[in-house]
Amino acid sequence: MTALERFPRRLTLVTGHYGTGKTEFSVNLALALAAEGARTALVDLDIVNPYFCSRERRELLEAAGVRVVAAPLSGADVPALPAEVHAVLEDRTVRGVLDVGGDPSGARVLARFRLRIIKEDYQLLYVVNACRPEVSTAERAAAYLRAIGDVTGLACTGLVNNSHLCGETAPREIREGAALAEEVSRMTGIPVICHAAEARFQDRLGDLDVFPMEIRMKKPWE
Repeated sequence: MTALERFPRRLTLVTGHYGTGKTEFSVNLALALAAEGARTALVDLDIVNPYFCSRERRELLEAAGVRVVAAPLSGADVPALPAEVHAVLEDRTVRGVLDVGGDPSGARVLARFRLRIIKEDYQLLYVVNACRPEVSTAERAAAYLRAIGDVTGLACTGLVNNSHLCGETAPREIREGAALAEEVSRMTGIPVICHAAEARFQDRLGDLDVFPMEIRMKKPWE
């Protein structure tokens, strides 16, 4: 299945607890859409105490034809945002991937665009990582999801399992994440869209619908 088929909406909003790998997923999704010929923009809205920033891969993204829009980093709940964000939301010839903050405070930025977003063809994806202690149970993951929904005023439309332990990841962690995502799905009624995993694991996860990724985000010392 192609990325355009798996993620058919014009706007894809990506959120989740910090450390779930939502920025890695956002970067890989933007690159996949561009590789399939879509005019693609990646909007980095992860601006309140981020660990990884998709803007750090601007050179890679722009070389692949992805337009990068980045708001200035800020510790404020209501930071200044560039006009280009509105341009991505309004230009219906562009496939936009929005990398949103990893907690309710960081996700608050979406509330500012809610009236614009709900007029568009969008999907809001919640990234699940069973290896993060704060969201390692279905109850905790669902509660966190509800908190983000309360802040943004937007309903989640899909779950993405991106369970990993960075360089220590093995298929076991991905499968444990798949089980967690399915339980969250049963609790919330929100479907699991895919299981994001490094492409090297794809052959060992043949029974899962895998969105193959390459590790693009590196720790500062790597």
